[in-house]
Amino acid sequence: MSARIITGMGLLGLLIVALYFGGWVFSLLWIACVCIALYEIFRALSKAGHRPVAWPTWAALIIAIPGFLYLRQVTSLLLLVSLIALTLLIVSVLVMFRDQPKLEDLTMSVLPLFTVALPAMSFLGMTEVEPIGYQRVLLCLAFLIPVFGDSMAYFVGSKLGRTKLNEQISPKKTVEGAVAGLLGSVLAATGIYLAGLLFKVEMPAFIHFIVLGILGGIASQIGDLLASFVKRHCGVKDFGTIFPGHGGMLDRLDSILFSGTLVYLYQALPWI
Repeated sequence: MSARIITGMGLLGLLIVALYFGGWVFSLLWIACVCIALYEIFRALSKAGHRPVAWPTWAALIIAIPGFLYLRQVTSLLLLVSLIALTLLIVSVLVMFRDQPKLEDLTMSVLPLFTVALPAMSFLGMTEVEPIGYQRVLLCLAFLIPVFGDSMAYFVGSKLGRTKLNEQISPKKTVEGAVAGLLGSVLAATGIYLAGLLFKVEMPAFIHFIVLGILGGIASQIGDLLASFVKRHCGVKDFGTIFPGHGGMLDRLDSILFSGTLVYLYQALPWI
């Protein structure tokens, strides 16, 4: 059995344990994963010759964690907006008043904030959703929509893929794989809805799961492409080597972060 398959099974087992226990167990594991992913992207940007200012993003992450764990949803979203504005202000000042300031250093300083740190907070926000059954449903959507979509895209794309999706960013991705991935995401959302019915979970109408499958699938593929874009820019194949056959932590979370953010924001809509 290859290292990739063994690692994948181990990660799936860890995810099942985290979702089963939920609460502080899930939150602690998730925070640890996010910290590793944030470190990986800052390291990749630094190795590429950039000079990102990292500490304001780390500070925003530290402040946001208790906010999303203990504040009400509306209050936590206001905190998120405030942190974005404050972090942008601090990073801008620090970059502009350093020796040989460059606009690209400002861009690379806030990139991890928007692609890793703040999207990750949406998962902590979902741990506060009630009832507990619906909370589990949302977390399963956030994780399984991209996982099933990525798996379907890989198998179909490798066998039937002919038309390149974006050869400059990710040469192996195909349009056929992307369409199959979107179908896989919708099937995952459908399966989660049926499981929710089986366990008599109070949930929104089925149409919302179809919408989340489509939008979450699109978001996860955008996150995957963006990660490939950053890696190609930095001249690295993977963000790390923590998982044999799978690369680094961010290589596993890139699509999940974007999909999870969309699920969290969608469930917060007043008509859901």
